[in-house]
Amino acid sequence: MPLDPEIKKEIIENFRRHPNDTGSPEVQIALLSARVKQLEIHLKIHRKDFHSRRGLMKLIGQRRSLLNYLRRTDFKRYQELINKLGLKK
Repeated sequence: MPLDPEIKKEIIENFRRHPNDTGSPEVQIALLSARVKQLEIHLKIHRKDFHSRRGLMKLIGQRRSLLNYLRRTDFKRYQELINKLGLKK
């Protein structure tokens, strides 16, 4: 289930660091968070969809590793992103 291109473009505009930025950790984490939310909604409806549940766990792992990288390299950016996305930590 890919994200809608309009939603993806909006997320990139909100989290980019410079005008041509599409791959910074902030953008990648924000996109993964949107996909996680989308899958959580899907799994509330389809409780026995274990293949999608595995995909959700993989996305959460990717997001976690990107968050750990950002935390190691620039803690201030990490904190701002956590607050902006409303993630627990």
